[in-house]
Amino acid sequence: MVSNPVHGLPFLPGTSFTDSTKTAFHRSQTLGYRNGYAVARRPTAGIGGDRLQVNQLSQADLDELASKASLLTYGQPKQPPPADFIPAHVAFDKKVLKFDAYFQEDVPMSTEEHYRIRQVNIYYYLEDDSMSVVEPVVENSGIPQGKLIKRQRLAKNDRGDHYHWKDLNRGINITIYGKTFRIVECDRFTQVFLESQGIELNPPETMALDPYIELRKQPLRKYVTPSDFDQFKQFLAFDKQVLRFYAIWDDTDSMFGECRNYIIHYYLMDDTIEIREVHEQNDGRDPFPLLMNRQRMPKVLVKDSKTFPQCVLEISDQEVLEWYTAKDFIVGKPLTILGRTFFIYDCDPFTRKYYQEKFGISDLPRIDISKKEPPPVKQELPPYNGFGLVEDSAQNCFTLIPKPPKKDIVKMLVNDNKVLRYLASLESPIPEDKDRRFVFSYFLATDMISIFEPPVRNSGIIGGKYLGRTKVVKPHSSVENPIYYSPGDFFIGAMIEVFGHRFIIRDIDDYALKYMESNAAQYSPEALSSIQDHIRKREAPASELENKQAEVDPGMQELEALIDTIQKQVKDLPHRDNICEAFQVHDKEASGYVDKEVFFKTCGSLNIPVDDSLIKELIRLCRHGEDKINYYNFIRAFSD
Repeated sequence: MVSNPVHGLPFLPGTSFTDSTKTAFHRSQTLGYRNGYAVARRPTAGIGGDRLQVNQLSQADLDELASKASLLTYGQPKQPPPADFIPAHVAFDKKVLKFDAYFQEDVPMSTEEHYRIRQVNIYYYLEDDSMSVVEPVVENSGIPQGKLIKRQRLAKNDRGDHYHWKDLNRGINITIYGKTFRIVECDRFTQVFLESQGIELNPPETMALDPYIELRKQPLRKYVTPSDFDQFKQFLAFDKQVLRFYAIWDDTDSMFGECRNYIIHYYLMDDTIEIREVHEQNDGRDPFPLLMNRQRMPKVLVKDSKTFPQCVLEISDQEVLEWYTAKDFIVGKPLTILGRTFFIYDCDPFTRKYYQEKFGISDLPRIDISKKEPPPVKQELPPYNGFGLVEDSAQNCFTLIPKPPKKDIVKMLVNDNKVLRYLASLESPIPEDKDRRFVFSYFLATDMISIFEPPVRNSGIIGGKYLGRTKVVKPHSSVENPIYYSPGDFFIGAMIEVFGHRFIIRDIDDYALKYMESNAAQYSPEALSSIQDHIRKREAPASELENKQAEVDPGMQELEALIDTIQKQVKDLPHRDNICEAFQVHDKEASGYVDKEVFFKTCGSLNIPVDDSLIKELIRLCRHGEDKINYYNFIRAFSD
């Protein structure tokens, strides 16, 4: 064999060339047979027998193989295929968590028990996170039992969250539809499942027991030998002998309670008691004669007698330690029967004789139970609030729907259309208010006051109604008992204070003078003296004026006759007071005369028929000079 002369040369650029001595260019065999089967095998040499570079390992591969652990003989292990997806309703099908719980239920209509313990089972279904509550059925329990809450997802809070198995544990309370359940225990499967999920379970608790059921489990009392008392002898000895007591039941302390009379009969033959009602004529009660039928009445019950079904069975000596007897009925002492406390105040003569012979009690009293009526409660009005009149505000305290205060009808009829008028000035430090004049009108029918300010041209003050009709309170009177101004307070020089404004009376009309003369007792001496001085001052110029009129106008008698004729014939004319106020507005000096033009303009505003022949003649007789008319004489024709 000839060795390759180029073998061992470095594989560098320029040094690579083909081997001219090489003659075999066949490929290595990649197929073979094993045990009669064709199998593929890896070639060990390349074309022409050259070594395969792919099979040569680098230094990094050698280092990796040196540090790599040995593997299986046949290479890397195959990875298992991914597990198939299994839905929850398949994975958790028929897997249910069971918890033992109870809840407490109030029993308001029973005297034997106040509450009831009801035991339930809570089931949690893992496949859809639903829950149900089932109460085991107890035979003859009288309570609807079974499925209390059907299978559904139960709300945990108001935010829409639902109960999950992570929220359930032993020793906790859960609230479902307003009922609080106490979980005390769970089964073995539930315990293993919760612990496998990393939940630490609380220690189990004992199931609460119903007190009434436990009371029913107590053993029955032993038989008691009856006494050897001869009831037949008692029946023969005291047949038709009855003790009669008169008692009352005072229930006035409670709402709608009252004091009612009763008669208590005690039958000596069998120690039974009967309570009869005392009915009076037209008392408005149903005619039931008996409050309690004749029966023996227990006084002291045995310790465990509260569980005895008294509503369906009669009480016997086994349930009672002591019965009511004749010695318990004493006149003057209270007695409680069936929850009602009766007070015995009297008895009949047979009962007094029996107590004297049997018990030696001879001085049974007769107690007077008549109650004295309490004194009437004085009605006090609340403080005045300042709105409206005191009389109007006080009506709200008398009735639910206030009514107007009562008026003095006789006074209103007698003093109808009677008005006292006064001329007043305003007491004010402001110079512009010194010349202002006001007309006070006092209405005798209602004791009200109105104030009118005559308008003055170019004064800068708007005249007209200053105060409407109202009662004016004196400044120094109290709010609870107000004192109003009366006619006796109005005289010349008097100061009237109206809601903080002070007025001084300067003059009064003729009707007010006549009223003061006829009712002098209502006025003080100071008021009468001021009026007398005012009359003296007025009579001096008035007499001079009358003398002049008598000299100028000799037809005074004609004027009086004409006034009488007008009063009899002419009807539907304005009232004298309204006409007088209209003319006084224009008569600033109170002289009794106004201009001719003003006179006719005022008559036109008052709808006075000046075209009437009698009225024309009256105006002619009242004329004073060329431009003046005496309206005092004119308005006399319009009053009685």
